[in-house]
Amino acid sequence: MELLNTIIGTPLGYLMWLCYQLFHDYGLAIILFTLLTKVIMFPISLLVQKNSIKMVKMKPQLDALRYQYADDKDEFLDAQSALYKKEHYSPMAGVWPLLLQLPIIFGLLDVVYKPLRHLLHIPGDVQTALVERAVLLGFEPGSTIQLTVVEQVKANSLAFQGVAENAVLETIGNLQMDFWGLNLAEVPGLSNPTLLLVPLLAGLSALVMCYIQNKINVLQIEQSKLSQWGMTAFMVAFSGFFAFLVPAGVGLYWTFGNLFSIGVMYLVNLVYSPKAYINYKVLEEIKRTAAAEKEEQKKNRILAKRYYKEFFAPENQKNMRLVFYAEGSGYYKYFQNIIEALLRESDVIIHYVTKDPNDAIFQKSEPKIHPYYVDETRLISLMMKLEADIVVMTTPDLEKYHIKRSRVKRNIEYIYVDHGCTSQNLTYRTGALDAFNTIFVVSREQAIEVRSIEKLRHTKKKRIVECGYGLIDNMIAAYEASGKIEHEKPVILIAPSWQFDNIMDSCLDDLFASLYGKGYRIVVRPHPQYVRRFPMRMKEMMERYHSYFSDDFTIETDFSSNVTVYTADLLITDWSAIAYEYSFTTNKPTLFINTEMKVVNSDYQKIALVPFDITARTKIGRAIEKDEVKDAERVVAELLENGAEYRERIDSLKRSYFYNLGTSGEVGARYIIERLERRQHRKEHPASTES
Repeated sequence: MELLNTIIGTPLGYLMWLCYQLFHDYGLAIILFTLLTKVIMFPISLLVQKNSIKMVKMKPQLDALRYQYADDKDEFLDAQSALYKKEHYSPMAGVWPLLLQLPIIFGLLDVVYKPLRHLLHIPGDVQTALVERAVLLGFEPGSTIQLTVVEQVKANSLAFQGVAENAVLETIGNLQMDFWGLNLAEVPGLSNPTLLLVPLLAGLSALVMCYIQNKINVLQIEQSKLSQWGMTAFMVAFSGFFAFLVPAGVGLYWTFGNLFSIGVMYLVNLVYSPKAYINYKVLEEIKRTAAAEKEEQKKNRILAKRYYKEFFAPENQKNMRLVFYAEGSGYYKYFQNIIEALLRESDVIIHYVTKDPNDAIFQKSEPKIHPYYVDETRLISLMMKLEADIVVMTTPDLEKYHIKRSRVKRNIEYIYVDHGCTSQNLTYRTGALDAFNTIFVVSREQAIEVRSIEKLRHTKKKRIVECGYGLIDNMIAAYEASGKIEHEKPVILIAPSWQFDNIMDSCLDDLFASLYGKGYRIVVRPHPQYVRRFPMRMKEMMERYHSYFSDDFTIETDFSSNVTVYTADLLITDWSAIAYEYSFTTNKPTLFINTEMKVVNSDYQKIALVPFDITARTKIGRAIEKDEVKDAERVVAELLENGAEYRERIDSLKRSYFYNLGTSGEVGARYIIERLERRQHRKEHPASTES
């Protein structure tokens, strides 16, 4: 530490010496010294300002990334790092002033504690001799020993005769370390109440600085009032406490450092005005949205608390045999056929837990369905405490992440119902279905996957129910009921996925250029998650295509209806599962664009089964590379021309692929009823064994 203080203190000592020579007033010298350090550090302040502007400017993009990777923290951090690199933003830049301030403080302490060396430039051997004489006189050696020497020489120079020349002693005696009657070499304390003024001024200067900072600093402006005043309270307390622990001269430096910082803030705002770089209108919109979401979350927490209590109420626990869990309002469609069949064929009470307070389930006036809204936090507890016989869900990764099997009732049967009709092995994480007891599969391919994964991972065999896919059953029924619509111009529906390298971000412009004005009506239907997670991208895209909006071109962001999906003559997508829902519903072809494949399970190739997501692309349509998009119009024309051939091909594939086409709900319901009856029989006849 002594070496560090020397290295830092020596140049600062010369600077302080220069300041002292100008005024021969210790306090004024410190004030000038403080000002000069701010001037020296001003380029750093400019860099921090530029960096801060970048941070605020990136806020909409960062918010979009948080939405995009809400379920994957590692992916978010990688994306955040990539954005920082792209924008040349350094998270450490804001810390530089503090990091530079610390050595200055250490150096200043060395200057204050060693006036013989730094202010008076007394030779080292004389300094040593003076210190040794002070020790012989009974004073304790330590960091303040040179200050003691100065005080004692002033009080009784005769005690130091023979140690130093009279001229040296006179120079020491003339050293003025007072300022406005305050001894700046002394540490504030109760022994000298007047010096307590210094910590008080340090705290007040911090208050003024923080107040101004909250008004004009580019980063502080974006903080909440609570954060702003929390930081203010901390700085005031820290400044006062710090100035109480160090010599008053350091406290004076700290006080004027705070005051000069105000001037620096105004100067950097003049040089780099945030308003010249930041769209504050957009930021205000984000703030309003965030505030509304926060208020909504507050209401939802109260609502969740009420439903949680209701769920565990004794009158509900008595008949709690069957529980459905939905991740949101949109998941009821995957349970719909099973639930409706259960309502028709049994008297079982369905306890329906949802994470969406606005789930449509709350609008159903069905006495045999008891709905509950539970937020993320309470969901964990609810799942671990429930005592049902059967739990049905579409959420994979049971027992791996936030959703755990019950720790109270260990023999609950957990049933997985798929919310897609393609490969579970490709689209789910490794081991996503390991903790389930029963899998409702939609096809023979899925059943083979389940058994292959069990063998690969050495897990216990699950019950496989050859159920089918209720959503496709309902979509086919709705499509057939709607009647066929003939279009004057063929309708091309562009409906991509939302993940990395989707059509919207990678090749939409080329696709549009290839098809627009070629006799088609084009409808772009972004994925709902894309609209929710990337509002800025959506806004930019809407502005880019605004002049083209007409009967021949629309961008559809209302997802309350599937009319567009049912009526389109051709679908263009990348890796979205909408391809299979569209083609299997309408028997019309899909054009796939080979963007980067959406692989969730990197181990998917360890089982000897090519995922349906890959094999189906050439069975229900065509697949082209991104560099072939400019020629998409030719491929589109071929697919439309061969529509009759594709109808036969897709219909044949559909009937061979899906189990129980049109009756999947009844199959699933019968299984659940049978399992509940077996469990009830076992309760009534404990000696029997459940299979």
